[in-house]
Amino acid sequence: MQARRPSLHSIRRWTLFAAAVAILASCESPMPDGFRLKPVSERKATPDFALKDATGAIVKLSDYKGKVVLLNFWATWCGPCKVEIPWFMDFEKTYKNRDFAVLGVSMDEDGWDAVKPYVEEKKMNYRVLLGNDQVSQLFGSIDSLPTTIVIDRAGRIASMHIGLVAKSTYQKEIEGLLEASKDAPKTGSVRTAGSEFAFLRAN
Repeated sequence: MQARRPSLHSIRRWTLFAAAVAILASCESPMPDGFRLKPVSERKATPDFALKDATGAIVKLSDYKGKVVLLNFWATWCGPCKVEIPWFMDFEKTYKNRDFAVLGVSMDEDGWDAVKPYVEEKKMNYRVLLGNDQVSQLFGSIDSLPTTIVIDRAGRIASMHIGLVAKSTYQKEIEGLLEASKDAPKTGSVRTAGSEFAFLRAN
């Protein structure tokens, strides 16, 4: 029997549970620094996808090859996501002129009706896309939010974080990748095979 894929509803349930655990843990001790970039030899190509942003424009992850990318899966109802969003806005402002970009992929079941007002209220300065189950499966099933992937210039997964981690972790990883040799391949290793390409959401 084929295993049942987790729905966006189950993602929300497990994320709320994880958020409660994280809050309890934070009462006991400061959040540890989880800095851990993978060695280049261990980095795998990032799956490609095509999703729409708030203007209806189609965005492909492969459009960002040659840049360091922070790819964040989030939702408006996710408590830890709300903590991280201001950090990511800072990163976008600080590093955008150094071949860096933040991409936020919302997993809200209510679609743009929930996401657009939130983006406007928070004045989010980076590109936000609307995700779906197909994208979740491309990345090994996103079953907890936030899930954040840091991608190197060659389109490879340099690190992956599930749940809330320290802001300093992201800073060190971003700066480490930005300071890496500018001669690194920029042709991109993003996989674009049809079987691995996410479908656009109709919203």
